Amino acid sequence: MTPVTVSQGDSPVVLGLPHTGTYVPDEIFARLTPRGQTLADTDWHVERLYDGLLPGATTVRAMFHRYVIDANRGPENESLYPGQNTTGLVPMTDFDGEPLWITAPDDAEIAQRLADWHAPYHAALTAEIARVKAIHGFAILYDCHSIRSHIPFLFEGTLPDFNIGTNLGVTCDPRIEAAVEKICAATGRTMAVNGRFKGGWTTRHYGQPGEGVHAIQMELAQSTHLEAEALPFAYDEAKAEALRVPLGAILHALEDLAPELGAGA
Repeated sequence: MTPVTVSQGDSPVVLGLPHTGTYVPDEIFARLTPRGQTLADTDWHVERLYDGLLPGATTVRAMFHRYVIDANRGPENESLYPGQNTTGLVPMTDFDGEPLWITAPDDAEIAQRLADWHAPYHAALTAEIARVKAIHGFAILYDCHSIRSHIPFLFEGTLPDFNIGTNLGVTCDPRIEAAVEKICAATGRTMAVNGRFKGGWTTRHYGQPGEGVHAIQMELAQSTHLEAEALPFAYDEAKAEALRVPLGAILHALEDLAPELGAGA
């Protein structure tokens, strides 16, 4: 299994897909609890939601599951949300706080997983951002995510449909955040900007607007595109097609910002 797949385009927009993969090597899968083996914390069908919405976009997709190693956590396993419940580089619990492992990996195994899975994904993402930046003078990384809308272990209440993260405006030009917020607000759906999800390690690591790399995270509530937020996490065609309209508008709006962003590159 290749750790990452890349589809190159000529747009300034790069789509990151760190959590849609479901591959777990047999020897790792056998050590997961029965609950863990359901792979419930996948960003279900996000690759399908965004497919074809911006034909020129580059996509970089991790094919491995986040239980192998989380491509949206830093290699030093620093907490993204100090003082709040979250999951780490190799999660020890699922999103409900339940144990994932019959036999948990030790430090040496985690280091090997970093080398085998995490590093190739980020090498590919780094290369594609650099390639796009060389074409346009800048790049926009749009990091694609989804999560169940009700997870008391991680957050209170019900998650908004759209959750925009720019680490409090640090990771991108303000025009990017404003454009995404405007489109989300116009849908009449619930939304939050830098709420519970302010952008993961990917957004925070790559988002360096002063260096010509802008990053923004979109965390979608899975109620927006699944039949139910439970096994088998089936894709709802009608819900998804309705959601693809604003998602497509967002990606095209980001591409349309190219002349303005390029002028300041």
